[in-house]
Amino acid sequence: MIRILIAEDQAMVRGALAALLGLEPDIAVVATAADGIEALALCERHAPDIVLTDIEMPRMTGLELAAQLAARGAACRVMIVTTFGRSGYLRRALSAGVRGFLLKDAPADALAAAIRTVHGGGRAIAPELALESWGGAQDPLTERERQVLRLAGEGASSADIARQIHLSEGTVRNYLSEAISKLGAGNRVEAYRLARDAGWL
Repeated sequence: MIRILIAEDQAMVRGALAALLGLEPDIAVVATAADGIEALALCERHAPDIVLTDIEMPRMTGLELAAQLAARGAACRVMIVTTFGRSGYLRRALSAGVRGFLLKDAPADALAAAIRTVHGGGRAIAPELALESWGGAQDPLTERERQVLRLAGEGASSADIARQIHLSEGTVRNYLSEAISKLGAGNRVEAYRLARDAGWL
């Protein structure tokens, strides 16, 4: 039996995924979580074989969850199921050790087949994304620039960001300036939009 943990912030989608996968004879959904932090705690408790996660969730994203699980040496494999079909997300997911990356409009039987592939040690990547990722632009941002830009895009001031991530306000402004420059943007709002659209946040 393949033991699955589902991390998805939309309750209806989370329930639908659990119900669909529950119909498979060799798959058992052992836990569900509304965000990455809850999923991380549930992984320790339930030791799933596979964590099925969305990308954009409050408190901790699916990509951050994957990176945390990898850093902790967790035995589970991570699969992303998302509406965001951007090559930048796929590249970051693969760098974080993600083994599967599918879009939410994939048929249910394709998801179950992908889970079996990943459980067996393989990879399962949406073909259209795999092709696109070869030609897309490379992510120019450092992890710190990405963190600062994400907070700025959510409306935080430089002072707010500095307090949240324990840096000086001047250092935060330097990171923002670097990100704006690298993206060829006119300001932090445009830089955030460009990075988000490319899947780099």
